[in-house]
Amino acid sequence: MSDKKVTLTNEVDGTSVELPVYKGTEGPEVADISTLYKNTGMFTYDPGFVATASCRSAITYIDGDKGILRYRGYPIEQLAKEASFLEVAYLLMYGELPKAEELASFDNTIRHHTMIKETLKNFFDGFQYDAHPMGIMVGVVGSLSAFYHDSLDINNPRHREISAHRLIAKMPTIAAASYKHNVGEPFIYPRNDLDYCENFLRMMFSNPCEDYTPDPVAVKAINMLFILHADHEQNASTSTVRLSGSSQANPFACIAAGIASLWGPSHGGANEAVLDMLEEIGDVSQIDKYIAKAKDKNDPFRLMGFGHRVYKNFDPRATLIREVCHEVLENMKDNNNPLFELALRLEQVALEDEYFVERKLYPNVDFYSGIIYQALGIPTSMFTVMFAVARTVGWVAHWMEMMDDPEQRIGRPRQLYTGAPMRDYVPVGKR
Repeated sequence: MSDKKVTLTNEVDGTSVELPVYKGTEGPEVADISTLYKNTGMFTYDPGFVATASCRSAITYIDGDKGILRYRGYPIEQLAKEASFLEVAYLLMYGELPKAEELASFDNTIRHHTMIKETLKNFFDGFQYDAHPMGIMVGVVGSLSAFYHDSLDINNPRHREISAHRLIAKMPTIAAASYKHNVGEPFIYPRNDLDYCENFLRMMFSNPCEDYTPDPVAVKAINMLFILHADHEQNASTSTVRLSGSSQANPFACIAAGIASLWGPSHGGANEAVLDMLEEIGDVSQIDKYIAKAKDKNDPFRLMGFGHRVYKNFDPRATLIREVCHEVLENMKDNNNPLFELALRLEQVALEDEYFVERKLYPNVDFYSGIIYQALGIPTSMFTVMFAVARTVGWVAHWMEMMDDPEQRIGRPRQLYTGAPMRDYVPVGKR
């Protein structure tokens, strides 16, 4: 931090106020406006909080203009290629990459927290057989505080850690159970001899009649996707978790709120929208027609999975997952799915078409992740659930960081009121 200040002057009455300016490790400087209302009687107006830092955080750094994403200082390119998902989970939670013994202990803890209580399994029966898995996830995760209430003292650091471990460990089990309920198959118990991604895929695709052995290419793809989705700074769902946690709600309720936020098509549902778009286009022969529609500002059609609100150059995650996407499709080349051919052709057009290149509308991580998930046999309704499993790590890391922050206060955004002014009540007979 520095002693630098910025002065705001009211041109109407000539009054001014000095605001402290803070400088983080990297990124833009930040003007502290916390005393602005006290000193001027004015609020700031920032729809979507696009220019407002809501907290201090040491977890993730993004530079959208340069296409940079780092977890605790480590470039996402290195982590996605070299690390396991649980290594990254440990890094996000504790701030440093684990040593061998630390990783072994963490891995063992997560493996032995994967089971869910038998009574919790009964909770799934209350959902309609064709309920959307994300709807089930919101309800079940929110209910965990009623099943694991032995460690819910949020002022106790050890209780917070136990809850975090439980969430990371049980989320794949709950996600797979949501899928099994949706397709009418019995739940599959986790196995402690499998790693995180193998265990998840087995719980998804095994059944009592036939065990499922995950393909190494599938495991590699899921591991990378989970790492790429593990955190993304103060996005909508993470901010929701923090805002929920600011009221000192229990961690399970906070993560359930994050899942609800993630469900939106503008956030975690974007990769599902990519597949819907490909289904609408239907065939390679229709690409030129839909490219023209995408360029037409008066046409409501939009190409999903291209460009990014944060990354103005390229999405570094997409660069990584593109290679794995092609590897998965090559591994499944006998599966003659016309959508895969369509997706690859659309990718080629977007990378070469002057309109898209000039506007930096490159394929993003949602474009490739949706294709990978479908290639692995994961239904569209589960795409956002996969995102939630991975992002749980980031959510709990931010929640734990927030609970340790001495500046943490209950969130209370202000507003620019545009409703009716004061008016008197009129009896119903005289209106």
